[in-house]
Amino acid sequence: MTTIRGSAAAVTGAASGIGRALALELAARGCDLALADRDDAGLQATAAEIGRAGSPKVTAHRVDVGEPQQIADFAEAAIAAHPGLNIVVNNAGVALLGQFNEIDQAQMDWLMDINFWGVVHSTRAFLPHLARQREAHIVNLSSIFGIIAPPGQTAYAAAKFAVRGFSESLRHELQMAASPVRLSVVHPGGVATNIVRNSRAGTIGRCWRAGSRRRRRRGSPAPLSNLNAAGAAYRPA
Repeated sequence: MTTIRGSAAAVTGAASGIGRALALELAARGCDLALADRDDAGLQATAAEIGRAGSPKVTAHRVDVGEPQQIADFAEAAIAAHPGLNIVVNNAGVALLGQFNEIDQAQMDWLMDINFWGVVHSTRAFLPHLARQREAHIVNLSSIFGIIAPPGQTAYAAAKFAVRGFSESLRHELQMAASPVRLSVVHPGGVATNIVRNSRAGTIGRCWRAGSRRRRRRGSPAPLSNLNAAGAAYRPA
């Protein structure tokens, strides 16, 4: 296990939710931090809270993990600010509620670019540096929806299953190469975060639901689709 005190960690999605909680806990344990999020106000608030506690060095970086070049720039800046950086937590993620026939390809691409490719691009950007450290650790956030796949979560579950497969395979590769880099993939269950509140819903689904309301007013049965049920019953990480 990589020692936390005296280490330096990069944490994505650090403006709120799990990322913010991880940042606060890592700081309390004596870890320097490079925090990233596209929510600049929330990011600065997290950094300020850590700073008020007189904790170790903290830098804040506005990053959209759906943009590969921004990830590459973040890795470069984080390593420059924290030369001993040896922990990377790929936590940033978004949600897209809706059954498969309610979401279009552009929406699925948006989610995959952040939830899956963001993890891959970040891992690729940081791994050469991590491999030069005495000990290092990558933590990739999947979800319980990387283990089970309920209805209404086709895009989200697909991304989280992909994170799981990518992470488990890479972990074996690192072990086989006797790399100093360890890798963990985490599958949180229901966590009170902003992800559902800030989620998107399928554009096709909005038209479908509008039609459902009109049919119900005429006494026709509603379709089986229920985006809100998926969001309320499951609050994924």
